[in-house]
Amino acid sequence: MDKKALIKRTFPFLERNLIEELSTVSALQNVKAGKSILAEGDYIKSFPMLINGCLRIIRLSENGNELLLYYLNQGEICAMALICCMGPQKSNIRMTAEEDSVVLSVPVDKLEVWMSEYRTWKEFMMYSYRKRFDELLDTIDSITFMKLDVRLVRFFEDRYKSTGKTIFPGTHQDIALQLNTSREVVSRLLRNLEKKHLIITERNSVDYTVLVKK
Repeated sequence: MDKKALIKRTFPFLERNLIEELSTVSALQNVKAGKSILAEGDYIKSFPMLINGCLRIIRLSENGNELLLYYLNQGEICAMALICCMGPQKSNIRMTAEEDSVVLSVPVDKLEVWMSEYRTWKEFMMYSYRKRFDELLDTIDSITFMKLDVRLVRFFEDRYKSTGKTIFPGTHQDIALQLNTSREVVSRLLRNLEKKHLIITERNSVDYTVLVKK
């Protein structure tokens, strides 16, 4: 399938002229799972529109811990990246492929132009900002009000909702980094879940099928 057809299939609500322009000025990028396509401190020259796959949007603490902000799924754009596009600003997030993904990279100078020229683009931007804002509030609430055992369960549930996958291919330390806690705490909580027969832990993976489908 050519680029124009992919754009039309993924973003069918956009005007025909906008789809034509998108197919002309954008570039398709295949991103392997685990690869970062945007790091903190990078100047953003293009913003991503996700054609296929799943991207993880995170913030890094000074000691290297990750804070998961949200997942980016097919047909979505990253509102945080869009904010950084409003002028020559550096990125304050990291964007990593959760699985093999296809990204449409669009030059940043088109952002404001299309906002005034295309009604559907403006509506898409406003919807994306609102959705990500709600998700960020949700993240703040979970950190502030939820106990860590509840946050761990929610971590698996959110990952399942975004990717459809029920196996986490990583170590306890990887989970600890994303929850901004210690490996020892995560290991203890995972053992508790395993005793309840909700997960199965292996050397470098966690199978949480029963947890999310119970």
